[in-house]
Amino acid sequence: MYIILMYDVNEKRTGKMLRLCRKYLSWIQNSVFEGEISDVKLKELKNMAAMIMDYETDSLIIFKTRNEKWLEKEIVGMERAETGNFL
Repeated sequence: MYIILMYDVNEKRTGKMLRLCRKYLSWIQNSVFEGEISDVKLKELKNMAAMIMDYETDSLIIFKTRNEKWLEKEIVGMERAETGNFL
């Protein structure tokens, strides 16, 4: 599946969440990530994120689609990171 993930966590936890999400997805802007991910890997990511987060103040939002082709993306201004193919 293809997902867009964004988080809003306390600044004390931002670095940990950034490093975690970069292991699974492409970083596209500050706390926003996108990419293909399996159900198993997404579950793993959410479990790891839950250990970092404070559920009373932090949030994790995930938009899911079956395939990137069902999502139209328009970038206005500078693209933070290329999300095309990489080795």
